[in-house]
Amino acid sequence: MYRNQYGYTFNPYGYDGYFRVQSDQSIVKDIEKAINGEYSAIACYNKLADLAPTQQARQQIYEIRQDEIRHYEAFTNIYKQLTGKQPSPKIDAPCSEQYREGIDAAFIDEQKTVDFYHEIERKAQDLSIKETFRQAAADEQNHSVWFLYFLSFPKKDRAQIRQQDYGATGALNASSLTFQDMLTYAIQDEYLAQARYDAIRREFGDIQTFVRIQEAEKRHITALNTLFTRYQFPIPSDNASQYVIIPDSVKAAYAAGVQGEIENISMYEKFLLYDLPEDARTVFTQLRNASLNHLAAFRRGLARFENS
Repeated sequence: MYRNQYGYTFNPYGYDGYFRVQSDQSIVKDIEKAINGEYSAIACYNKLADLAPTQQARQQIYEIRQDEIRHYEAFTNIYKQLTGKQPSPKIDAPCSEQYREGIDAAFIDEQKTVDFYHEIERKAQDLSIKETFRQAAADEQNHSVWFLYFLSFPKKDRAQIRQQDYGATGALNASSLTFQDMLTYAIQDEYLAQARYDAIRREFGDIQTFVRIQEAEKRHITALNTLFTRYQFPIPSDNASQYVIIPDSVKAAYAAGVQGEIENISMYEKFLLYDLPEDARTVFTQLRNASLNHLAAFRRGLARFENS
């Protein structure tokens, strides 16, 4: 006799003691599909939590993921009792690399899952299976409400808040840093700069100051990648585009460049206070000095707007 995660007892035996075989074998296929759905959600929600723009969203997505783990374990045990076999779960849908797209897909999927679990509830003969899927459907409905709430966040606010943990801002907010942390924050900041320049060029065309600095900072990424490889640290993926706020004007683009370089310089100054490998100290110093030059260029561009 199996007591599932919701506290309901599942008895795989009939009243005469023989193993109960479902008259409608489609219930087994449905439960297998539910297991795959939960298995996929567990993996995807871990990724979405990592991309979440606020600590509140991150924590709530982790809690939703814990619900999915409980569903997965309960459904797996029911499947084993009905078939005598261990399921072989598989990912049934890809998970977006972009936070908003992932949350939107999760909201739609949770709504469909509510209907699917109610369908299984209606088809099941065992009362404990019915109750397990009824409760799981209620959980999924609650999840969909949370995902709808996350979708209501303004895009600009999400990007601004999330940058507190990303790039130079993340480095400056960190209470302590390892060498790997420094490399990670540094390359995140370069990714962020590249994404910002791409957005500016799409919006306002190829302004020479931004074109020139963007090309220079591509070389910064190469220098940092060399350190990642040399010290055998994994190179972080580039997901900076989701954190970029497109400036409203060319003047605002120059102002954003000024702010970005000030933070960048402060980040490298903080790094240089630590005991570093000599090659890393050399790279960080060179990147700080390059940022000083870029800051001067952005300030000159901003001054032209302010004096006109």
